[in-house]
This record gives sequence, C-alpha cells and structure tokens, in this order.
Amino acid sequence: VQLQASGGGLVQAGGSLRLSCRISGAIRGITRRSWYRQRPGKEREWVGGITQENSPDYADSVKGRFTISRDSAKNELYLQMGNLEPEDTAVYYCKVTRGLRQFYWGQGTQVTVSS
Repeated sequence: VQLQASGGGLVQAGGSLRLSCRISGAIRGITRRSWYRQRPGKEREWVGGITQENSPDYADSVKGRFTISRDSAKNELYLQMGNLEPEDTAVYYCKVTRGLRQFYWGQGTQVTVSS
C-alpha cells in the first residue's frame, strides 16, 4: 500500500486548507483511514479518522474545525481544515489500517499557519 499526501502550504490564521491523500496498491482489506500530525518539538498525534462505513471521529483539538472525508472511486482521503490556528502548524500524515495490524503511512505534508 502506498500513500501520497499533498495539499500542505502556508496559510494565515483563520484560513482554510484541504489536504489529500492518494492511496494505491493492495487497498483491499483497508478498514480505517486516518490523519496524524507532528507539531514542532512534539510527538506525532492523532487528528482523526474515518471508518470503512464513512463514520468519522476527531481529536478534541480539531473537532468542529476539521472534516475528514474520502472518495472511494478515487481512493483518496481528505482533510478539510478550517479556522486554522498557529498551533495547527505541523507535518500532517495520512495513515491506513489494513486488517487488524497492518499500518501504512504517507510521507507527510507541511502545514504552516501564520499569526
């Protein structure tokens, strides 16, 4: 399974950005798609995820501001980020879970929010 994240960039506080993650390869058996981020000097943290049944859930820090969705036909995962704050500055990673214990990560895309 290969993941290619894109869409990062520089945005002002209060702005919006949409990240995409293209998923390819042996995608059969994927049960969950997720977004993580790693802020400067911090450990990687879970942002949110979406199940195969399209049920999303979010970390409290982004709830109400971020929306996760996916396009099954395109095998793409999205993270729509709104009302961005400088604290959202991070490298964002997409991840998929295949079966119970197979995890695959994308390469990360940088999001920088200026104040």
